[in-house]
Amino acid sequence: MQTGTHPSLPCDFFGGCSALSWHTQDGKHLWGRNFDFNRLAQDTKVTFVPRGLPFYTCGTTLEHDLVAESRQVAHYAALGIGTTLLESTPALYEGVNECGLMGGQLYYRGFAHFAEQPRPDTLPLQPPFAVTYLLATCATVEQVIDTLRERVTLLARPILGMVPMLHWSFSDRTGETLVVESDADGLHLYRDTIGVMTNSPGYPWHRQNLLNYVQVRDLDYDTLTLCGDTLPQCFSGSGALGLPGDWSSPSRFVRLAYLKKYAVPGKDEAQGVAHMLRLFGSAAFPLGMVRVSQPGTVTPHDTDIVPYDYTIYTCVACAESQRFYWTTYDNPRIFCADLQHLLNGTAVRQFDLNLCPDIQCVTQSAKK
Repeated sequence: MQTGTHPSLPCDFFGGCSALSWHTQDGKHLWGRNFDFNRLAQDTKVTFVPRGLPFYTCGTTLEHDLVAESRQVAHYAALGIGTTLLESTPALYEGVNECGLMGGQLYYRGFAHFAEQPRPDTLPLQPPFAVTYLLATCATVEQVIDTLRERVTLLARPILGMVPMLHWSFSDRTGETLVVESDADGLHLYRDTIGVMTNSPGYPWHRQNLLNYVQVRDLDYDTLTLCGDTLPQCFSGSGALGLPGDWSSPSRFVRLAYLKKYAVPGKDEAQGVAHMLRLFGSAAFPLGMVRVSQPGTVTPHDTDIVPYDYTIYTCVACAESQRFYWTTYDNPRIFCADLQHLLNGTAVRQFDLNLCPDIQCVTQSAKK
């Protein structure tokens, strides 16, 4: 087995990231994530992958090492954020397809292990292409499970000098959320999860760790009686005392788990997306609070590098509408791309992330 320790990829995948599945009161299913890192790979944009697109699951045109036998054709159109840097295959970081399957990749530092050779009669799949391949060929979480078990091998083959350390989360219109982790002891597919994923350690550890926070609730603790003295409550929010507030992976997992338990879902898709973005704000990295300890090697493919990991963007997808929403660190305005409006397209299309501030002044339209 091999882990991703080589320092020469444009992003060393040592960042953060948090993922969450949720729902709306009218039955819509949502999946989203924070993308926490200190840079973006060149040509990272909102990316449309059309039906019928040929792509490869192993090797790249950029590095002149395409594995011809890994050529595939997209059965389903997909939309998410990714890069076309590698030329032969659009590398989606996350997204939604026309069947309502949603999901993405997160960093799994120190734990991700992948096979050195494909299993017999399976397709070699490099980890950075897993989101693209699964969204382009699977309609449901059930099909993702079957594909990962029977049809592909996640392969420890470097791209641009390293094997990225990744794990994945997928959800669909059933509401089930799958966590995919390839560890030293093999591939693990965790079904019917609570719908939260951050980074290392693995999902079972995070799930067990929730027992350390059984006291967290949405109701204030009223009064404190201690040694005959009674203290009435004088502030709100005491029900969440002990909820961790740092930006480590375990703390973000706990916060999002309890926010999902107690937060009020939106009435419809628009309000649900707005409410979900608020939840992600609780796990977001403020620029300047998470200094990069292992910056790796800067290459010509990196853009806008800073010495801190921060939440570069947050995105939310809806399984029923196939709309993809996002905000960026400097621009909290909610942008949307609609996959249904792109379905007839036959070529890869990209849309800018709109990273710059966009402030609306309302006084100019005020009545005199």
